[in-house]
Amino acid sequence: MAEHSTDELSHELALAQRRIEQLEAALMRRTELLENKSAELANMKASRVYKAAHAVQKLFNRFFPIHTRRRAFARSTLKSIFGLAGWALAARQARNGPPPEERYLSESTPASEYRRWIQRWEPKPRDLAAQREHRFSRPVKLSIVVPVYNPPLPFLEAMIQSVLDQTYGHWELCLADASTQAEVAPILARYAAADARVRVQTLTENRGIAGNSNAALDMATGDFIALLDHDDTLAPFALYEVVSAINQHPEVSFFYSDEDKLDTIGERVEPNFKPDWSPETLRSRNYICHLTVLRRSLVESIGGFRAGFDGAQDYDLVLRASEQVPHIVHIPQVLYHWRMHAQSTAANKGSKNYAYDNGKKALTEHFARLGVDASVHDGPILGTYQPIYHLRKQPLVSVIIPNKDHPEMLRRCVDSLAKSSYAHYELIVVENGSQQPETHAYYREIQKQPHIRVIEWTQPFNYAAVNNFAARQAQGELVLFLNNDIESINPDWLEALVKLAIQPGVGAVGAKLYYADDTIQHAGIVVGMGGVAGHAHLNFPRTAPGHMQRLVYTQNVAAVTGACLLMPKSVFDAVGGFDEGFVLAFNDVDLCLAVLAKGYRVVWTPDAELYHLESKTRGPEDTEEKQKRFKREYDLFHLKWGQFLKAGDPYYSPHFRLDRPDFALKAA
Repeated sequence: MAEHSTDELSHELALAQRRIEQLEAALMRRTELLENKSAELANMKASRVYKAAHAVQKLFNRFFPIHTRRRAFARSTLKSIFGLAGWALAARQARNGPPPEERYLSESTPASEYRRWIQRWEPKPRDLAAQREHRFSRPVKLSIVVPVYNPPLPFLEAMIQSVLDQTYGHWELCLADASTQAEVAPILARYAAADARVRVQTLTENRGIAGNSNAALDMATGDFIALLDHDDTLAPFALYEVVSAINQHPEVSFFYSDEDKLDTIGERVEPNFKPDWSPETLRSRNYICHLTVLRRSLVESIGGFRAGFDGAQDYDLVLRASEQVPHIVHIPQVLYHWRMHAQSTAANKGSKNYAYDNGKKALTEHFARLGVDASVHDGPILGTYQPIYHLRKQPLVSVIIPNKDHPEMLRRCVDSLAKSSYAHYELIVVENGSQQPETHAYYREIQKQPHIRVIEWTQPFNYAAVNNFAARQAQGELVLFLNNDIESINPDWLEALVKLAIQPGVGAVGAKLYYADDTIQHAGIVVGMGGVAGHAHLNFPRTAPGHMQRLVYTQNVAAVTGACLLMPKSVFDAVGGFDEGFVLAFNDVDLCLAVLAKGYRVVWTPDAELYHLESKTRGPEDTEEKQKRFKREYDLFHLKWGQFLKAGDPYYSPHFRLDRPDFALKAA
């Protein structure tokens, strides 16, 4: 009984210790936030606006002292004067969302912020005039194909007019009309009579969206096909930007652009600034969507749209087209406006549930054509998908954990690894100068297990060199670099990482990491953020879907943190391992960029969730020596990857700010 009580007491003490460390980590995060806010407050107080307001407040207090009738009368008068203005401001914010500085955790861009972006960055009338006069060295004929079926008439006319308003004029508009509403045909006939580039074919029956789209495709004579829905519109510079991209990349057959939506009063909202070509992202959702432009010969070679995929016929087409081409080009401009109304999926995703079922079907057949053993399930949000890759074998994973003291932290990390549903791993703990007897006692304990080794690094600490040293002794087909302050949440986290890491072309995989206070620590790294690299969605709540739902589905990124990074050993060897010039900072980002440079992909997944008590053992950059080292590594990164930084992270839109992690648009 006493022994049992001792065990219970030990267990309670361990839980208490864990809770203390979690609270310490949360306190550390709160301290960082407090320091940031203090700096912001200091900057505000140093501003001219604050000083002027402070002077006015002092004058007000002088002439209207606190707790006097004069002050009460003055406040009442001012409230009456400015009350209406305040009400208007509140109403405007309710309609458009909070201003950017209050939007830190919002899921999409507020309309007010987007309006300012449009005014600042999109072509002005003089720019559009210059586009109309421009002559390309490689003129291209574009065929805009539109299946028409009983659209709201104002939207139909707006769609056609948006094509007529294009600054690039070498196009044809191919309209295949299966409408049963008598009012549609006269409108189409009127536009066709006014402009020979508008071509109309009347169908004798409704063949469904795929069949109607194929009828429009059959009319096309252009070099490239652009896909347009009957109730959406194009930006006036859309075709100009497309032809410009074709001239820059004459060998490419597949282009796509950014897009936004038109709300019920015709205001542009919800911009979707997309990443460059991202295969894993496309398998999680049809992020390409609009505007899609394909070489006509490519569309013909894959047989156009397929019956049985209505609602997801474009997704099916994009998946099949992507399998046939070596390069796909993203045009980072908003060229397409997707109409929101009661019948559209833009406004009501539930209006066409069959589309998502057909999307799963399209993705399932995509995997089958590629020979990928996977099944497709609904994602956590309607319109997203969760591919489940099947493991027919379990490759050995070599888990590498550098460690110095903190035996209880290491114990929790090792124990959570032992609870993983993936059992085929070896663990290599790299001892680096531990002083506590408890640490070495724990080493002796875990080495009784045949799959665990402790090796000793006797040189000065160098994160890159330590991991290279251990990797040379690793026997696994895959190698997992893991911090000692990591603790798993879901038991299948390692299995989720392995399933992705063994897919063809994948070079590195990262996990979704949380601070102890259940806020996001890592959801993929943006290269260029903060000068070198930063974490997207940093400090978002654990349950947040993220900007454009990016926190809920697997996607391509430029880099993932070395705190939990899995990669094929062959890829690690091919890139030469970690660059040991990066002693402590940027080594994981450098490794991932080397992976990209070799033509492999870096993937982040939310299906592997872990806690990361970041900086628990590292400490701040608070000494001159540490600051000099950081500066050396910062300079080395810029020397090595200057061209990449100049070009920008391909998975993070150039329209987003790099001084904050919440996908805020660049300021005017």
